[in-house]
Amino acid sequence: MLIDFAPLRLPLYRRAQTAAVLQWVFSFLALAQCCIALFVFLLFTRLWFVSVLYATWWYWDRNTPYRGGRSFRFLRRLRLWNYFRDYFPIHLIKTADLDPKKNYIFGFHPHGVLVAGAFGNFCTEVTGFREMYPGLKPHLLMLPLWFRIPFFRDYIMSGGLVPSAKESAQYLLKRAEGGNVAVIVIGGAPEALDARPGALTLLLKNRKGFVKLALQYGASLVPVFSFGENEVFDQVNNPKGSLLRKIQERLQKVMGISLPLFHARGVFQYSFGLLPYRKPIYTVVGKSIDMEKEENPTQQEIDEIHQKYIEELIKLFEEHKPKYKLAEDKHLTFI
Repeated sequence: MLIDFAPLRLPLYRRAQTAAVLQWVFSFLALAQCCIALFVFLLFTRLWFVSVLYATWWYWDRNTPYRGGRSFRFLRRLRLWNYFRDYFPIHLIKTADLDPKKNYIFGFHPHGVLVAGAFGNFCTEVTGFREMYPGLKPHLLMLPLWFRIPFFRDYIMSGGLVPSAKESAQYLLKRAEGGNVAVIVIGGAPEALDARPGALTLLLKNRKGFVKLALQYGASLVPVFSFGENEVFDQVNNPKGSLLRKIQERLQKVMGISLPLFHARGVFQYSFGLLPYRKPIYTVVGKSIDMEKEENPTQQEIDEIHQKYIEELIKLFEEHKPKYKLAEDKHLTFI
């Protein structure tokens, strides 16, 4: 007699998914603080030399994040990330081939609260990026602040993250043999303050630095839209001009990071908590916009490419929105 164990396995797999997502949320909210606390704590114990040795090595290694980082494939392929992917689930959608002999800037939209799609697709290897785009190596750009935190910097570098600084992007894009992808979340931290279900407003109208960078190094631009990115968390109401929004914007200017007050579901109930909703995320990678290298591009050239980029992003969104159950009257808005 055959016994079907599927009903028993499913709850166990669901628990593994929940645990994987919880550690991801914890990484953004508290792991950095824990790393700082551990570093300081060790200084006042008999293991003080661990922090001293790490500080010495940290100083010697301080430029590594700005030189392509130090990713480890076996960490990017951990089974943990399979659980993370399947929780939502997260999908990577390819629309065109990309030449591995070129360097690229992927413009990722929208930021969402915790960039789940960008992390799952470009900081792990469980959604098929390596197979879809052989010869290309993605690097997700993250605020430089996080790379100044002991231990935490090594954790995020292991997934292929590098600082969102000009010199960091330049290092990736000047590689003559190609194969590098700088994934830039164009809206950045300010856009996260507007991330909530149904939001389709992108901070892009006056963001042109990535276009200038692409022109200077002859890199190709690729628009990327992540359907469902804004659906996985709710956010406390913070309209422009409100006291909460003013405080958040002030903190963003001072600290460089935004602090959206987000919430979703709990571990054992669905009413309130910090666990994201189980909403599918479809990250669609568009076609490349190729251009000739121009070390000193004019403002007119930058504006023209920027407008072309917006048009391609709109086209990508409009072509794919019916597949992901968005109403016909839903369109992107740029600010």
